[in-house]
Amino acid sequence: MFPVRYQTINVDGLDIFYREAGAAEAPVLLLLHGFPSASHMFRDLIPLLAGKFRLIAPDLPGFGQSAQPPREKFAYTFDALADVMARFTEKLGLTRYAVYVFDYGAPVGLRLALKNPERIAAIVTQNGNAYVEGVSEAFAPIKAYWDAPNADNRNALRAFLAPQTTLFQYTQGAADPALVSPDGRNLDDFYLARPGNDEIQLDLFLDYRSNVAAYEAFHAYFRAHKPPLLAVWGRNDPFFVPAGAEAFKRDLPDAEIRFYDAGHFALETHAREIAKAIESFLAKVFAHEMGAAA
Repeated sequence: MFPVRYQTINVDGLDIFYREAGAAEAPVLLLLHGFPSASHMFRDLIPLLAGKFRLIAPDLPGFGQSAQPPREKFAYTFDALADVMARFTEKLGLTRYAVYVFDYGAPVGLRLALKNPERIAAIVTQNGNAYVEGVSEAFAPIKAYWDAPNADNRNALRAFLAPQTTLFQYTQGAADPALVSPDGRNLDDFYLARPGNDEIQLDLFLDYRSNVAAYEAFHAYFRAHKPPLLAVWGRNDPFFVPAGAEAFKRDLPDAEIRFYDAGHFALETHAREIAKAIESFLAKVFAHEMGAAA
């Protein structure tokens, strides 16, 4: 009923690709992807929700079909990614929206909330971490790079960009790895293999420490603004463990926490279940808008 449209918009000189579906007047859900993926990670979820919401899924700079400016002209930091996404929402005229955050999308989306808390109607976090207890031991090599950002520690992280690691990210923790399509990870590997993308990803690995440093600011935002929050978490995620999902209740006691027998990329195996949870959650958040539309 609502086809997915594939579009590009210029944001301060950068071409930002995005997927969009749903009625123009419907409540908006902004979908922010993570590493090493792009908006194609939402390919199964978008059609399931487009009958109720306006879904908008951009590719971050350096990812997917969006521009990959050279590092000499664009600082690949999470502050910079969030700045581009803030301008992206303004260019599309999004004055109030719910945000779905996953992996890298979490620190980007939460920075949007810090900038303009009045625009955030609700947060859906799918393995999008904001607490130190959610960070697993799998981050040890990245933490070593934070502590000593030298060439040896940087080069040690190149293994995170290899196809076998992408395969691990997609299948580790999946109850049945045979249910995980190879399409998404193969596309991720294609984008990672582009000239210069490896250095971009290594820059972001280093800057990820800024996200941990921002956790207290994120928590203060939760307490001050009390956004409705739904956590839909792959409980077998090797990177962001269940304690990270449960921790949201510390600052948002009314948060809804749901676990699925899935890994990091939970949408690959549980898109329908997660879509049902999101639809029920956002129906409450947008009750007035959806009632008026009906």
